[in-house]
Amino acid sequence: MKKLLIALCMLPVPVFAAENCRTMTSVPDGELTLQQVIELGLCRNPETAAAYLSLESARFNKNAGYSQYLPSVSASASASLPYRNREWDNWSYGASISASYLIFDFGKRLSDVNQLIATWRATGFDYSESVQNYVYSIIGAYYALLNADADVITASAVQQVSKTAKEMADTKYKAGVVAKADVLKADVTLASSELELERAKNNREIAKGNLLAKLSFPADQDIAIADMPAEFGSESENKNIDELIEIARQKRPDLLRASANKDAAWHRRNSTFLSNLPTISASGSLSWNNTPSDVFNAGQDQISGSIGIRASMPIFTGFSNYYSSRAAQANYERAQEQERQTTDNAVLDVFTAYQNYKTAQTVLTQTAALLASARESENVTAGMYKVGKATMLDWQQALADLADAHKQNNAAKYDLFTKRAALALAIGDIKDGLIEEGIINE
Repeated sequence: MKKLLIALCMLPVPVFAAENCRTMTSVPDGELTLQQVIELGLCRNPETAAAYLSLESARFNKNAGYSQYLPSVSASASASLPYRNREWDNWSYGASISASYLIFDFGKRLSDVNQLIATWRATGFDYSESVQNYVYSIIGAYYALLNADADVITASAVQQVSKTAKEMADTKYKAGVVAKADVLKADVTLASSELELERAKNNREIAKGNLLAKLSFPADQDIAIADMPAEFGSESENKNIDELIEIARQKRPDLLRASANKDAAWHRRNSTFLSNLPTISASGSLSWNNTPSDVFNAGQDQISGSIGIRASMPIFTGFSNYYSSRAAQANYERAQEQERQTTDNAVLDVFTAYQNYKTAQTVLTQTAALLASARESENVTAGMYKVGKATMLDWQQALADLADAHKQNNAAKYDLFTKRAALALAIGDIKDGLIEEGIINE
């Protein structure tokens, strides 16, 4: 349990140790890597902080449960000033201390403690899931911004080519080589490329604002992030689907939480049943009273005490214990069914994420080939237009195909990164997945 929480959730924060990242009002300067962005987000994110506080609360409740194995001791003191016949008498003083200890309860307190332990473990897995989901959302926002950056670069490059085409059309029109229609088509191509550039810049601003919001910074600030390696996601890295499902059974937080909740329900059912059985307790008390001598039946300091053993058993509680036991049994059976449903959903998640990742690998390969073909086609068409063997319409189409191929390749590249992270999330091991990619350090 502790190893899972430390490995998956408590990612190191050495980059921002010099200042309290929670109180930052602006994004750190310089280009941030994905690891730095994740560390910064985990430090500032209120959702994961709230989940951690829930875990701490469950831990303290678990520790409080052990108090049933210790004696209960209480002390009291009193001072009184009696009033009789319109006169105040002298002060009377007293003090007492009492203790009790549960000797035997047929294992009810053990069931109570085990229930609290299981609840604590379930809360810990819930915290792990919250952290992993948040890290995945950061990864998605990070790759979306990289994709938007790449689209801006692509749109800018297409705009430059469109300007070249416009200048060439103007030159050829002045030389009388082409008709006015070529110049008009070049104008349309340039205007279209400028429009696409503005759209790409707008999409980039939205992607940047989304990432900043996840880091709890104002969306109007700027952030610089590092690009990812070009070589990544070869089919040789793929694991067998059965192997991935087995890893998910061992590491996925929602599966582990469902199992812990089932254990908690089992111990709660036992505790409810055992509350119908007798309990045996030992008790003792010691008291001291100092009553003035002029008070009736007094005269000097009095010390008294007692020790004893007490056995108790509920005889009739209005059927509340009976129905509580039935409800606890039903809750345990419900927890069993929820565990089974969670397992089925987890297997489907792993299968879906695995297929999506394999498809993303294929799509990236195909879009890379498409981009190479479109780039070559644009170069050939541009050359043919220069020598008069192609029309401006041909060049327009080649430019449109090139821009579309660039966008598809950009999307496929960063979609592959996202699908890889989704697969790591599906098996409950997103940190190890990032380490394998070389994105973060151990």
